[in-house]
Amino acid sequence: MGYRMLAKLSFRFPTWIIVLWTAFFVIFGTNATKLPEVLKDHGLVSVGSFTTVQQILSSDFGIPEDPIMLVFEKESAVTIPQFQRYIENVLTRMQSIEGLSSQVSPFDREGMLQGNVAYALLGFRQQAYQIGPVLEQIRQQLPTSSHITVGVTGKSVIQYDVNQASREGLKTAELIGLPIAFVTLLFAFRGVVFALLPLIIGMIGVTGTLGIMTLVGTMIELSNFVLSVIPMVGLALSIDFSLMIISRFQEEFPNRSVEQSVITSMRTAGRAVIYSAACVLLGLLAIQFIHLPIFTTVALGAMVVLIVSLLLNLTLLPALLSILGPFIVTKRQEPKKILTPGFWDRWSLTIMRKPIVSILVAIIVLLSCLFPLRHMMISIPDATSLPKGYESRTAAEVYKDHFTSTSSSEVVVILEGQNSTFVTEDWIKAYQWVKRFKQDPGVVQIESVFDHLPFLPEEQLLRMLQNPIFMTKVEPASQSILWDNKMLIRLTIQGTPGSKIASDWLRNIEVEGAAAELPLIVGGEAKYQQEIFDEISSHLVSILLFIGITNFIVLCIAFRSILIPLKAIVMNLLSLGASFGILVFIFEKGRLGLEPNPIAVMIPIFVFGLVFGISMDYGVFLLSRMSEVYERTGDHVVAVTSGLSSTGRIITSAAAIMIAVTLPFAFADVVGVKQLGIGIAAAIFIDATIIRLILVPSLMALLGRLNWWMPFQRKHKPYK
Repeated sequence: MGYRMLAKLSFRFPTWIIVLWTAFFVIFGTNATKLPEVLKDHGLVSVGSFTTVQQILSSDFGIPEDPIMLVFEKESAVTIPQFQRYIENVLTRMQSIEGLSSQVSPFDREGMLQGNVAYALLGFRQQAYQIGPVLEQIRQQLPTSSHITVGVTGKSVIQYDVNQASREGLKTAELIGLPIAFVTLLFAFRGVVFALLPLIIGMIGVTGTLGIMTLVGTMIELSNFVLSVIPMVGLALSIDFSLMIISRFQEEFPNRSVEQSVITSMRTAGRAVIYSAACVLLGLLAIQFIHLPIFTTVALGAMVVLIVSLLLNLTLLPALLSILGPFIVTKRQEPKKILTPGFWDRWSLTIMRKPIVSILVAIIVLLSCLFPLRHMMISIPDATSLPKGYESRTAAEVYKDHFTSTSSSEVVVILEGQNSTFVTEDWIKAYQWVKRFKQDPGVVQIESVFDHLPFLPEEQLLRMLQNPIFMTKVEPASQSILWDNKMLIRLTIQGTPGSKIASDWLRNIEVEGAAAELPLIVGGEAKYQQEIFDEISSHLVSILLFIGITNFIVLCIAFRSILIPLKAIVMNLLSLGASFGILVFIFEKGRLGLEPNPIAVMIPIFVFGLVFGISMDYGVFLLSRMSEVYERTGDHVVAVTSGLSSTGRIITSAAAIMIAVTLPFAFADVVGVKQLGIGIAAAIFIDATIIRLILVPSLMALLGRLNWWMPFQRKHKPYK
C-alpha cells in the first residue's frame, strides 16, 4: 500500500516534487564546494593515553604535538660548521612565520644529527588541517643551496599532501567513471533520456549530500576521507537504484498506462530498492561501532547520501517518469522486449540443468581468490601512501633510514605525581620504575633524569634523593625531562610499531602502570598504533554479528524465507573475502605496475561495511523477481529461470556502472584510495558474476521449494 500511495503522489503532483528537489539542490548545492574547507584530519585517532601524552609533551615539555619536520641532508664536501650555519640560518628564517610556537634544533638535542643528515622540529599554533598556508611560507623562506637539501615532512605535511592528491584523484575518477556509466546506461535502456535520468538523480544526491555534510562539519569534526567516499557511494547507489526502477518501468509500459507502470515499478523494483537500502544502512551503522572519527564520520556521510538517494528514487524519479514516459515511449501497439531473453534464457536453463557443475566452478574461482588472504598484512597508512617523488615522502624516508630502527620502537612514558611538584616519595618510586625498565628484557634502551645523576650505589642514591638540598640542585638541571609533578622517560623497546611484540609489551606495562603507586602514561608511535588496532579488533565480532543478524531479519521479511537470507549473507561474505584476496594479490606484491604496499587498516572495514549492503542490491533485485514469480506460479523451476533471465542484463549493467564509478579511483595517487576503489570494484564484479549469476541460481535450483520454507507457514498455493 505504501508503494502504491507514493507512486500515486508522484504521479499526481510531479511538478511540486520536482520543485522541492530543485530547491533542495540549490540550497545545499551552494555549500557543496565548501566541504573541503570544513574537513579536519584523517580521523584515525583514538581517545587514549597516546593523545594524553602528546598534549602533556606539548604543554609542559615544549615538544610540539604535531610538529613539522625539516630534514637536512648535506654532501660530504660540506663541513659540520658550514652545515650548522646553514641550519641556524634556516631556523632563524622560520621565526618570521606566523604561528610558530616552538623550535627544536638538531644541535640542541642529542640524536638529531647522524652523519650527513639532521632534522629540526617546528611547532605551530595552527591545527594540522590548517597547515597549507604555513607550508607555503616555509618553502618561501628556505634558502637555496647546491650542496644541502631541505625536505619538509611530518604527519601533518603528509596528510596535507594526501588530501590534495585525493581531491585530484576524485576529479580524475569522475571524468573517467561518469562517461562510462552513461554509455552503460545507454546500452541498458537504449534511450538517451532514460540513460540521463540516473545520472541526474546521482548528481543531485551527491551534490546535496556534500552540502549537508558541509553544515554538519561546522558542528562536528569530519574526516577528510568523507570527500572521497560520498561521491563514490552516492553515484553508485543512486544510479543502481534508478536502473532497477527504470528497467521495470520499461518492461511494464508497453502493456499498461503510465500510471499503472509507475505503480507496478514502485511496488516491485521500488520495494527491492527499499530493502536494499535497509541492508546498506545496517552495514554502515555497524561501522559506527568503531569509535574512531574516520569510521564514524565516513559512515555518517555514506548514510546521508544513501537516504538522500533513496528518497530521490522513490519520489523524484517516479515524478520524472510520469511526465517524460509518454514522450519517450511512443510505440505501444506491440509489446517491446527491452531485455535480451535469448542469451539469458539459455544461461538460466544451463544453470538449471547443471547446478552441481556450476557450483563447483564457482567454488574453484572463489577459492583461488581467497587463497592470497593467508599473506594479508594490515598497516596504518604513512608516507608510503603517497607516490615516489612527493617531497614529504622523500624526506620522511630519509628520516626513517637515519633515525629510526627496523627492529625497535621509541616509547614515551610520563610519570605523574599526586602533588603539584615531584616530592621525595615520587622520586624514589620513579627510580624504582627506571630500575624495573632496566631489568625488563623487552627494553633495549632507557633515557631518564637519573642518567644525569652521579653514579652511586643504589642505597646511597636513594638517600641522596631524600636530601632536599641535593634535589634543589638536580631539578634545574633536569628541566627538559622534569616539569612540576611530571617526569619524562624515553624508552626503546623491542618490536616495530604495530608488531605483536611491541603491542603486547605496551598493553602489559599499561596494566601494570595503572595499578602502581606512581602511575604512568604511555605514548609514542607504537602506542598510537596499538590503540588503533585494539579499537578496531575489539569491535569486529560485534560488527559481524550486527550485520549478519539485522540483514537476516530484513531479508526474512522481504522474502518470507529462512534459507534465502542465510544464503545471501554467506554469498556476500564469500564475495567480500574474494575481493580482499584480490587486494592482497595486487598490492602486497606490487602487481599491475603498482608499488608494493600492505592493506591500509581502514580499507577492509570500509569495503565490508559498504559492499555488504551495496551488493544486496543485486541479490534483492534477483531474489525479488524469483520470489514474485514463485508467488504467482508456485513453481520453483519457473521462478529461478524467469528471475535470472529477466534480471541478468540489469544486474550485469548495474555492476558495470558500479565498477565504472569505483574502479577509476585506482588511478588516484593515494594508496588507500586506490585500495578502496579496487576493493569495492572487485567485490561487486565477483558478486554480480560468480555469486549472483552462477552460485545463487545453482543453489536455488538444488534446494527447490525449500528456498521458500518458513516455520509456521501454510502450504503455498499459486495464484489462479
